[in-house]
Amino acid sequence: MATTPSANNRKLLGRLSLPERNFVAEALRTETVGGVLLLVAAVAALVWANTPLRDSYASVSHFHLGPSALGLNLSVQHWAADGLLAVFFFVAGIELKRELVAGDLRDPKAAILPVVAAVCGMAVPALVYILTNVIEGGSLSGWAVPTATDIAFALAVLAVIGTSLPSALRAFLLTLAVVDDLFAILIIAIFFTDHIDFGALGGAVVGLGVFWVLLRKGVRGWYVYVPLALAIWGLMYNSGVHATISGVAMGLMLRCHPHEGEEHSPGEHIEHLVRPLSAGLAVPLFALFSAGVVVSGGAIGDVFTRPETLGVVLGLVVGKAVGIFGGTWLAARFTRASLSDDLVWPDVFAVASLAGIGFTVSLLIGELAFKDDLVLTDEVKAAVLIGSLIAAVLATTLLKVRNAKYRALYEAEELDEDSDGIPDIYEQNNPAYHLRMAEIHERKAAEHRRLAEVAGGASEENGGPA
Repeated sequence: MATTPSANNRKLLGRLSLPERNFVAEALRTETVGGVLLLVAAVAALVWANTPLRDSYASVSHFHLGPSALGLNLSVQHWAADGLLAVFFFVAGIELKRELVAGDLRDPKAAILPVVAAVCGMAVPALVYILTNVIEGGSLSGWAVPTATDIAFALAVLAVIGTSLPSALRAFLLTLAVVDDLFAILIIAIFFTDHIDFGALGGAVVGLGVFWVLLRKGVRGWYVYVPLALAIWGLMYNSGVHATISGVAMGLMLRCHPHEGEEHSPGEHIEHLVRPLSAGLAVPLFALFSAGVVVSGGAIGDVFTRPETLGVVLGLVVGKAVGIFGGTWLAARFTRASLSDDLVWPDVFAVASLAGIGFTVSLLIGELAFKDDLVLTDEVKAAVLIGSLIAAVLATTLLKVRNAKYRALYEAEELDEDSDGIPDIYEQNNPAYHLRMAEIHERKAAEHRRLAEVAGGASEENGGPA
């Protein structure tokens, strides 16, 4: 991901630039908080669906509301999947645009690693699912379920286990998720569109055109864009194309590079405002109404015996780890780049295992893939939960082995002895930094001399050695 190019040798997963480090830190901070809320929502859904209150869970999930005349009289669960997740994909669109114009993906050489790793990290799980179901005679409809990574859930696991990954590995995970989201969007748009209402789709395209023109004209005001965005979303939903595609399209239209005199681009500003809504409300509510599956000993056993569900578990646990690790190794092999001196290849495998946590988008694709079989839909959801749990335990075990090394790297990246707000590791070529540090050390040395003199004087008064 972050690379330090040289004439003959590039380093993979090296230290990030300071602006990139600051952006990643801010993004991951919000995602981590959202991930904890996501964990809470998932647990709440499972408890709600597996207690005597299970009937109320079903009643609330299937309660319909919305204007029928507009084709939007949807269940609460449907609103969460098609409505709230549009906010999540809107943020994903902004992240992708920023990576393409201002982040690591703008440089083709630097983009090779996360793109190849993400593609392999989606292709191998799909292949594992397909092979499992061809051998066992299952349905191939769920091939896309284990292809997605849930960055918020993965970061929540990191927060819970107390692992301080160095920024390069965290950024690698974040960029993997961004590219992963892009391909998940394409999969949803291409493979899960049953019919198309060209009138509604044309209206959505016109709305997107108006949205783009308003942005280019510099028109401001939420009261302009929010009603327009809702209209675009409604038209996209009625067109038969999954409504979350509208969120991605609008996110990609935002300008993500600042003009002269701007501290932040409009895309960065809006992402800063909307990301907490996505991570803290939209995704947890989706989890609350999608993760509530009935879990029993028999149901868990069925996950490992039915080919569709076994394919999902193996795809997440084995396919993701092997695919991402293999893709990263191939990128290094064929670009003649070497791994950062601070890391070893088992670190990459541990992070690849963490990417096997595929919660939000996997649940969404599972609902789309088996929407005509409600029993299988719930079983696939259970497989996603179990596969993600196994991946989390495996990654936790692998990461804990090297946690002391990660913590040392993390602390070195955060050290700011001169208290100027910039980590010292980024100021080694700044003469002003070294002058400040010289003054700090001189003051400390003077204080130590004074203390030595005081201790020496006290020793002489007592007639003993210092």
